[in-house]
Amino acid sequence: MAFQETCRMEERIRMLMDFDAGLWSVSDLCRRYGVSRETFYVWKSRRDAGGEAWFMDHSHAPQTCAHRTEARVVEEILALRRRFPHLGPRKLLAVRERRGDARGWPAASTIGDILSREGLVETKRRRRAALDAPRHEIAADAANEEWAADYKGWFRTRDQTRIDPLTITDSHTRYLIESRITPQTVAGAKAAFTRAFAAYGLPKAIRSDNGSPFGSQGPGGLTQLSVWWLKLGIEPHFIRPASPQENGRHERMHRTLKAETSNPPAADAAEQQDRFDRFRTYFNQERPHEALGQVPPAELYAPSGRAMPAKLEDPWYDADHQVRRVRPDGTIKWRGEHVFIGEAVAGELVGLSELETGDHVIRFTSRDLGVLGRAGRFRRFAPPRTRLRETPKTAKT
Repeated sequence: MAFQETCRMEERIRMLMDFDAGLWSVSDLCRRYGVSRETFYVWKSRRDAGGEAWFMDHSHAPQTCAHRTEARVVEEILALRRRFPHLGPRKLLAVRERRGDARGWPAASTIGDILSREGLVETKRRRRAALDAPRHEIAADAANEEWAADYKGWFRTRDQTRIDPLTITDSHTRYLIESRITPQTVAGAKAAFTRAFAAYGLPKAIRSDNGSPFGSQGPGGLTQLSVWWLKLGIEPHFIRPASPQENGRHERMHRTLKAETSNPPAADAAEQQDRFDRFRTYFNQERPHEALGQVPPAELYAPSGRAMPAKLEDPWYDADHQVRRVRPDGTIKWRGEHVFIGEAVAGELVGLSELETGDHVIRFTSRDLGVLGRAGRFRRFAPPRTRLRETPKTAKT
């Protein structure tokens, strides 16, 4: 008990004892102890009522609250949270509203207070956000205009099997197209994309980082995987190096995926893949998404109308191009010399278009790979990263 509070209680007892002695009037006692007559009679009435602790301060908190959430509603909130332990207040409220049974439920802020009181909210230390330059991202205004792909960081299951999850999402609807354990190689990724293309059709573009198996430091940033995309009519979109924020939607999904499927890891790879499959169903069909107006992605996504072709044809070039087939070692024959272009396009047809300077631009489908100088020296191009247009922000509910 605080020292000042103890002194106040002792003064109240002495004041009433002095009054009982009959030596001072009420006005004299009030002046002596620095209280009002009203306060004096309050303490006197409490003592006369026979309370043992009449001299102690009473709580000023209201006895009742007209806005207190009903116990029934609190239990409904806690039950739904136990069913969906990774959903926050807004998403819990959205799930309830979608079921048409949110009668009597409070606002999301009150739901958050209820969860916090019950110890169901993990308190995290907030860090001051670092200053960041403005970022731009390609706008995906419809389903399948752009997919995003990445390998979530590898980890090991409890039997020490290495797990490399490849994830693919639709950038516009956030639909999780694939979450597949597959080696982080061109062959492994190609098998997963073949499965996705067969099930959902072809997107117009795929956004990824610059690392293997998606990108490289070769001409146009291409690998055998992104060369395959180009032959399918899919444009590779490479983010800037060391800029994962340019694939921020996908990275945010990875955080949820990790929390709900691999913390802790499964016993083995088969069980881990089963967790990924169940999460994909839940993420697409049940989990509300705030940027989509609190509806799950499955309500907005539809497969692409572009089917995967049964056979890939060689690229076609205009008549003003000279066409060369890239040799298995990545070179072409040019004016009697072997010029190295890149192993990613080995076996493919490239087109050479002459410039006014006498140099030639080397192209593969729609992607410029570099410039072949008059002296026979090839200078590669980096992936095109022009200024990207802003994505309009979706109103939040």
